[in-house]
Amino acid sequence: MKKPVIGLLPLYLKLYDDTSPERREAFQTYLESVKKEFQERGVEVVSSDICRLANEFAEAVHLFEQEQVDCIVTLHLAYSPSLESIEALSKTGLPILVLDTTMDAHPYEESGWIMYNHGIHGVQDMCNMLIRKNKDFIIEAGHIETSDVLDRIMRHIKGAKMANQMRNARVGRIGEPFVGMGDFSVEPSILREVLGVTVCPATPQQIAEFLPDEDDPEIEAELEKDSARFDVSQVNPEPHRLAVRTGLAVRRWIEKENLTALTVNFLEITKAGKLPVMPFLEISKAISRGIGYAGEGDVLTAALVGAMASALGEVSFTEMFCPDWRDGVIFLSHMGEINIDLAGAQPVLIEKVWPYTDAEPPVFAAAAFKQGNAVFVDLAPGPDDTFSLVISPITVVGERDRVKLSKSIRGWIRPSLPIEEFLAAYSEAGGTHHAAIAYGDVIQELSSFGRMMGWQVVVIG
Repeated sequence: MKKPVIGLLPLYLKLYDDTSPERREAFQTYLESVKKEFQERGVEVVSSDICRLANEFAEAVHLFEQEQVDCIVTLHLAYSPSLESIEALSKTGLPILVLDTTMDAHPYEESGWIMYNHGIHGVQDMCNMLIRKNKDFIIEAGHIETSDVLDRIMRHIKGAKMANQMRNARVGRIGEPFVGMGDFSVEPSILREVLGVTVCPATPQQIAEFLPDEDDPEIEAELEKDSARFDVSQVNPEPHRLAVRTGLAVRRWIEKENLTALTVNFLEITKAGKLPVMPFLEISKAISRGIGYAGEGDVLTAALVGAMASALGEVSFTEMFCPDWRDGVIFLSHMGEINIDLAGAQPVLIEKVWPYTDAEPPVFAAAAFKQGNAVFVDLAPGPDDTFSLVISPITVVGERDRVKLSKSIRGWIRPSLPIEEFLAAYSEAGGTHHAAIAYGDVIQELSSFGRMMGWQVVVIG
C-alpha cells in the first residue's frame, strides 16, 4: 500500500516580510515541525515555498498537480488575504483540506504572540471565498499538541487517497458482464467521464497468451509459497498446479496493463476460451495485494474495492446472501473470492465442483471472515449518472457452527440496526448486490471519500 501524498501549502502575507522579515525564521521552523508530524503518520509531503502573492500560489498549486498529490492541506501561518490564493485554489481539481491551527496552544506567554497566532482569520477569509467560488473544502480545527486535529485530518487524507485512486482506476474486465445483472451496470463511457474509471477489456483467449510454460520455474515457486500460506492437504497436486499456472497468467496481465482492479465473468471461462480454469485462487491473492475485485464483470464495484484498498488495507469484495432472521445476522459469501488476509483461520485449498461451464474444476481458498468491527460499503448508481456511497457500521461475528459450509467462502455480519431495518434501508438507498467490506472504524474516511467524489453519502445505522 503506497503512502498518501499531500501538498502542504503555507499561507502568509508579504507585508510581514516587508516590515518584519526577522519573523520568517520562527514560521519556517514551525512549518517544518508540521511537515514532520505528517511524515511520522506515514504521509509523503510535497512542500511548496511559503506563499504570499497570487503568482506564488499558482506555482505551488501547479507543483501539486504535477506531483499528483492526493489533496492540498492549507496551513495559515498568519493572516493571508484570500484574493491572492483564491484563483489557484478554486480552479484546481485537487481536494482541499484546511488545517485550522496556530503555533501556540496558550499564546500569551511569549512576546509577539499575536503575530504568531492570528492565522485563523486568514482561514475565515479564504473559506468564505471558497464557498463563494463553489469550491468544496473540508476543515478541521484544533491545536496539534492539545487536540486530535491531525488524526481527524488524516482520516480525510485517506479519503482523498481513495478518491485519487478511483479517478485513476484501471479495471481489467475478462469477458462481457453477466447478462441481465442491472444494478451495477454502467456504460464504460459514463465510468470514464463521470468517475474517471478506465475499463480495460480482455477475452479469455488474450489472457491465455500470458500462460507460463508447463515447466516454468515460477510455477514451482508459487506452489511452494502456497504450501506455506494455505492448508493444501485437501487438494490434489494437478488441479492446484493448473490453478497456479492460470493465476500467473492473470497476474502477468494485471502487471502489464498496470491494473488497479479486475473483474471476471465466470461463464466465459470455457475450453474454447483457452484459459484452463476460473482463476479464483489468484483473484484472492490479488485482493490481498490491494488489487480491487468484483464478480461477474462488475467494473464499478471492482474500482471501488481497489480505491478502498489503496488507503484502508483490510478490504474485500463480498455479497450479502442470506438473512438469519432469528439470530439477527446476515450471511456473506461468493463463489470463490475473498481477501485471504482477512481470514479468521488458515485458508484451505479446495477443488470446487464446477457445473457452470466446460472448463476444468477450479481451486479456491475456502475461508471465513475474521471477527471484528467493520463497515459494509456499496457504490450505488442512481438516476442521471449520479452515484451514492452507502456505508454502514457492522460487526463481523466470525465463524459459526456450520460444518457443511467449511468448504466455502463465508462470513456473518450483525448490522448496527435490526436486520429487517437495515435491509430495508439498504435497498431504499439503492444498495446493489455487489459490495465491499472494510475492517476498522473507517466511517469518516469513507464519508470523506464519497464527498470528494461528489457522491451522495448515505450512512445506515
